[in-house]
Amino acid sequence: MSTTRASSAPSIAARPPWWPDLSRRGVDLVELMDDPGCDLGLLNATYRAFPVVNGLVAGWRRVYLRRLRPLLSAESMTRLLDVGSGGGDLARAMAGWARGDGLLLEVVAVDPDERAHDFAASRPAPAGVEFRRASSAELVAAGETFDVVVSNHVLHHLDDRSREAFLDDSARLATRLVLHADIERARGAYLAYRASTWPWRTRSFVHVDGLLSIRRSFTPAELIDVAPRGWRVVRQWPFRLLLVREVGAGPVDAPGGGGRADA
Repeated sequence: MSTTRASSAPSIAARPPWWPDLSRRGVDLVELMDDPGCDLGLLNATYRAFPVVNGLVAGWRRVYLRRLRPLLSAESMTRLLDVGSGGGDLARAMAGWARGDGLLLEVVAVDPDERAHDFAASRPAPAGVEFRRASSAELVAAGETFDVVVSNHVLHHLDDRSREAFLDDSARLATRLVLHADIERARGAYLAYRASTWPWRTRSFVHVDGLLSIRRSFTPAELIDVAPRGWRVVRQWPFRLLLVREVGAGPVDAPGGGGRADA
């Protein structure tokens, strides 16, 4: 998910600080992969690493088991939209889990970034997975709807206006459930990620960008404060946040500050 920032991105050779200020969001920090001119080889290496990295830290298997699998059926098709799908690892994982459980799931994975789409589309798509280069706003304009809308690590990339539009689009696109997953900004998350991703520090953007992502991410209280009415914040171990909207929970265009935290 690419956004435009005034600051310049750091070099992959830069050594991230051990003890940065985490008392507030680092909204002016720029991730290397968000630079349109970044090294394409390192970017693609980052996409290739995401299945392993996200598999270890993002917690989507648990989300699937607890929140998505109960909605699926072996008789009728469920449509799921993955917004800001990057290299496509989450879309492929979701489709594989459902197929392994004998459940019907169609996944549409969209990303407006040409580089992300090209990488995802360059690999054979599993049955039931479609990759498109598109934004959530374009899908809303086209009148599309899905049973479930999800995203992984998108929220912290967005400025306030983009985030509000993104959540509004998500609510309009989903007929049953929205799940936006992101990192909880915390000292433990930063130190653990810094140590565990050290082997990737020169081979991809995984190490540097992941640490910048943590610094850009929300605390539970911050995410609650910006969540529109009808959304709730769920904390997951370790250091994960889910922004959840169930259809019928509230008006799409309600003002912020309506979220609540659940364990």
